[in-house]
Amino acid sequence: MTSGAPVRPTLAFMARHPARWIALGFGSGLAPRAPGTVGTLWAWAAFAVIAPWMDDLRWALLIGGGTLVGWWACTRCAQHMNTPDPASIVWDEVLAFWLILWLIAPAGMTAQLMAFGLFRFFDAAKPGPVGWADRLFKGERGGRVGWAQGWGILFDDFVAAGCTLAVIALYRFIMG
Repeated sequence: MTSGAPVRPTLAFMARHPARWIALGFGSGLAPRAPGTVGTLWAWAAFAVIAPWMDDLRWALLIGGGTLVGWWACTRCAQHMNTPDPASIVWDEVLAFWLILWLIAPAGMTAQLMAFGLFRFFDAAKPGPVGWADRLFKGERGGRVGWAQGWGILFDDFVAAGCTLAVIALYRFIMG
């Protein structure tokens, strides 16, 4: 894809390519403010809807397959938007938060809310390893978007998920 001016996503933009539907979180990434938070909320709602039909194998297949398809979708959508890591691409938040919710299950609403807050903190503030992961595959604004940048969109959110899970594990260890 050639570089050019960044493209602002709209519903019409999203409707023209299947990669955009996935990468933009089926429209949740079109939120005018805090699309990452909206995408994470969408992931939480979707998790609640599909969880009754899921077991560990199905979650593993969904997240694994979603990662492979998401790598393609995030790369293509970022190319179409001429931006290495657009805020409106939220499939990374969706997969990472599904991973968190799956691995802390069964968890009540308070634990899920805590996981949501921790994940949003790590994803937005990008402390330590999350910042490193974010910079590792970051492309230059206006530069060519390739498969490395597409992977990078997903990677830093998986690291944020790992940090979230580490804090939850530490809390559970300390609290018994």
